[in-house]
Amino acid sequence: MEAEDSYLTIAAAAEAASRERSSKFLSFAYPVQCEGQIREILDGLRKKYYDATHHCYAWRLGPAGASFRANDDGEPSGTAGRPILGQLLSNDLTDCLIVVVRYFGGTKLGVPGLIAAYKESAAEAIAAAEVVRRTVDRTVRVDFPYIVMNDIMRVIKDEQPKIVSQEFDNLCTMVLTIRESRAAGLIEKLKKAGGSLPENE
Repeated sequence: MEAEDSYLTIAAAAEAASRERSSKFLSFAYPVQCEGQIREILDGLRKKYYDATHHCYAWRLGPAGASFRANDDGEPSGTAGRPILGQLLSNDLTDCLIVVVRYFGGTKLGVPGLIAAYKESAAEAIAAAEVVRRTVDRTVRVDFPYIVMNDIMRVIKDEQPKIVSQEFDNLCTMVLTIRESRAAGLIEKLKKAGGSLPENE
């Protein structure tokens, strides 16, 4: 189960550049969380490199990479977006956007040449990035009377969830996050210790 609740992404934006028979390729990799963020980045690149011939890209979102898209931006179908997406898949990356900006240099590369150039450009952007493993976490809120505080704290010490917030009064509340694969165990122990979990019942 450990592998199912973690995924690979990149820590920060990275870029690379290459030339292929007088065409210039600029490649960019970005960690992303949602399609709105992707649109903003694409708009920004289109403004910055407004004189480029093509802005081709691919992205994957979600821990399992279930949402994805590839865009050839005017290149022959399947020669740009798909090879870029292929690099995300072969590196098992998600929550990641790769954009390859091409300045056409006058020499046509042909379909095999384009596929190779976009694949290579995407691979270089990934190579320039720091790949990191993230976990899929669940947020758990627990309410408990002050009297069982020690029991609850013992569970937290054993299970080691991350404490997001805590309020201690006659009725105490804590918000915790823990890896998805360990959430059920944590919830069960918190209930046994006298906690009630209103949002997780």
